[in-house]
Amino acid sequence: MAPFLEEPSTRSIFSSKLEIKENILDLPIGTSHDIHYEPGRTTVECHDDYKYDDLRPTFPDVHWEPLTEVPYHDRGIRGDPQFGNLLSDATDIFDYNPKIGTEIHGINLTKLTDAQKDDLARLVSTRGVVFFRNQADLDIDAQRELGQYYGQLHKHATTSVPRRGDLDDVHVVYFDEKSKDQGAYFAPTFLWHSDVTYEIQPPSYTSLKVLTGPPRGGGGDTLWTSQYAVYDLLSPGMQKYLEGLETLHSAQIQADGSIALGRTVRREPVVTKHPLIRTHPVTGWKSVFFNPGFVTDIVGIPKVEANAIIHYLNELISTTQEIQARFRWQKNDVAFWDNRICNHSASYGFTPHRRHAVRVACHAERPYCDPNSKSQEEERNARYGLSKVNKDGSGQSNYND
Repeated sequence: MAPFLEEPSTRSIFSSKLEIKENILDLPIGTSHDIHYEPGRTTVECHDDYKYDDLRPTFPDVHWEPLTEVPYHDRGIRGDPQFGNLLSDATDIFDYNPKIGTEIHGINLTKLTDAQKDDLARLVSTRGVVFFRNQADLDIDAQRELGQYYGQLHKHATTSVPRRGDLDDVHVVYFDEKSKDQGAYFAPTFLWHSDVTYEIQPPSYTSLKVLTGPPRGGGGDTLWTSQYAVYDLLSPGMQKYLEGLETLHSAQIQADGSIALGRTVRREPVVTKHPLIRTHPVTGWKSVFFNPGFVTDIVGIPKVEANAIIHYLNELISTTQEIQARFRWQKNDVAFWDNRICNHSASYGFTPHRRHAVRVACHAERPYCDPNSKSQEEERNARYGLSKVNKDGSGQSNYND
């Protein structure tokens, strides 16, 4: 006999005495469960006395000087390749899929030692994005302190900052009960982006904490995609070709949007040239460094050719499910990701719920490409004795999933 999933019980499952009427056992009517369900509807939380009022958004009328290059030393290089320091306090860890996304339980981000912080950087460099649940202790000051351990914090030139007044290096995500759904304003592929890649030193380690969000089933998920994996999707010939190209990343679209809304652009918009393929200083792996939100052109090739490549990379990023991780937020959850190797995308459709989050990101190195570096897939196939991935699409297969 198969084992019980629960311990068997000898006590009666009926709360009242059973009666026999006319040789028939009269069973009591089962009690109904107090469950109310409306398909596609979730309870809207009241925020009359809002705990995070000082972190709601404002757009200060200030002006900053252009950014200049700052020193950067990646803490992940010092991390344990087995992440032993970080995992010594963990109660569980699991990947979302082989390419991207890891969730860790049992870790309090406010109590990490320096060795654990280094391991976290190495893990994020390897997995792209790492998720931590219920980080109630991580207030905005602690979040900034953790971000500053990894490098100088980035100050965004156009988006909102907390109204508290001393947090210019914190980016606020905020939609409330009166906000319009934003989905109609953007094509789905355009929403995929890596933060502020137009800067001369775009961010590396980035944390986002959700303070208030839709309840379970209310929407508002965030998706990430691995640019290590995008590189590995390419044929060897395409990989080699793209390694020789550079792209233009522009801040002008964001600046124009702010001006149209009557807001101050706090730093003059820039257009910066970066390699299309870059090497990660911690893992040594190559990745595509591209995103639909800020890349406007490819240098040195005809426009029609550039447009074809941009369309091709957009499609790989936005439609290849096996290189994506989707996170369903709860209050106080934190995502920690590496902007150098990930794109991410918001998802809409969560109105009329409030969604409020705060983001901290530090500057990284100037993007570079080492032609002798390897890909994630190449190294892992060699390490685990895996077969070389087939990239010949000329054959036939019966899709039957």
